[in-house]
Amino acid sequence: MDLLEIARKVVEEKGYVVVTRCDRESLDALIKEFSAEKYRRKVIEEVGTIYVQRDDYKPPRTGGKVGVLTAGTADIPVAEEAKLVAECMGCEVYTAYDVGVAGIHRLFEPLAQFVKSGVDVIVVVAGMEGALPSVVAGLVDLPVIGVPTSTGYGLGGGGIGALISMLQSCSPGLAVVNIDNGLGGGAMAAIIANRIAMFREGRRHAEDR
Repeated sequence: MDLLEIARKVVEEKGYVVVTRCDRESLDALIKEFSAEKYRRKVIEEVGTIYVQRDDYKPPRTGGKVGVLTAGTADIPVAEEAKLVAECMGCEVYTAYDVGVAGIHRLFEPLAQFVKSGVDVIVVVAGMEGALPSVVAGLVDLPVIGVPTSTGYGLGGGGIGALISMLQSCSPGLAVVNIDNGLGGGAMAAIIANRIAMFREGRRHAEDR
């Protein structure tokens, strides 16, 4: 299988690999190939994602900080994919799940903790009507990345309603990726956070002189 050969080569050369959107057969083959006895790994079966790491590989630490929120529990697998990707790109990731607008009182404490911890960007994962990213973007002075999920039903089901709602938002500072694109949301968040961390570190060195 080409996928297995590519994954083996990447792990050998880079120390780790992330494979996303696998079908069941491919995911099972990767799990079998990279056994837990020989490799460190994480599997997010709901979205067909697997992370594999050699024991001797040390993930980078960039100083970037990313927050990840979900509206509901059904959004967690996509959020975990975003978290995984951001961590692979060197970021420290803070999470708070099931804090959607249906019980908006759940949102304020974790959001305050994110701000207190100094996160550089927040990824907000939501299905149904996709309201949470707009609310978060209206409460913080940070970049917010909305990730619509395919949870939901009826008119606008399958993530369409959530995507349109996020795109139509009047809250400034909200960017949106495609439906169920945890990888894209996590990667964009990490790029932003790592760039901020680089300048933050540069300023710290300048002040120490």
